[in-house]
Amino acid sequence: MQTPNGNVLWDCVSLIDDATVEAIRARGGIQAIAVSHPHTIGSLVEYSHAFDNAPIYWHADNREWAMRPDPAFAFWEGETCEIIDGLTLVRCGGHFKGSDVLHWSAGAEGRGALLTGDTMQVAQDRRFVSFMYSYPNMVPLNARTVEHIVEAVEPYAFDRIYGGWWDSVVRSDAKAAVKRSAERYIRAIRE
Repeated sequence: MQTPNGNVLWDCVSLIDDATVEAIRARGGIQAIAVSHPHTIGSLVEYSHAFDNAPIYWHADNREWAMRPDPAFAFWEGETCEIIDGLTLVRCGGHFKGSDVLHWSAGAEGRGALLTGDTMQVAQDRRFVSFMYSYPNMVPLNARTVEHIVEAVEPYAFDRIYGGWWDSVVRSDAKAAVKRSAERYIRAIRE
């Protein structure tokens, strides 16, 4: 993610090579790395080292999942962490206790955007999101946890959601999509 205040690598699970490092340097490098949940940690230590030990922001509730300790990890606590002006991590929990989303205040042409990873999975029709504790095992979250996720992002303005995959985008009315998705989800698990 490129911003006037610095670039952030978000939920990158790819390998790193010289061509990738050069391409990122040509775009201004990386000032920080942010991770939504433990499944996306992969090669981030190498990315950090390639870019002057850029800090890897990860919620302290996920500390036990750091199988490769490194000084680059910047474990944060609490409910929010502003990593660069206009980019704020919001702990939502759910998929993992420390799962978070990244709020980009200038995203969506200034209307705000959320980058959600697996915390809120963009549905196939792109009008809804869904919530899961375990995607591989198809284990749903309980109603209270889904309500907490919605409450965590409520204070933020956002019109767009970028999900965990390239084409998983709610292009507009995303805040309303989260609310109606939670209502639909809770109704379905309570019936």
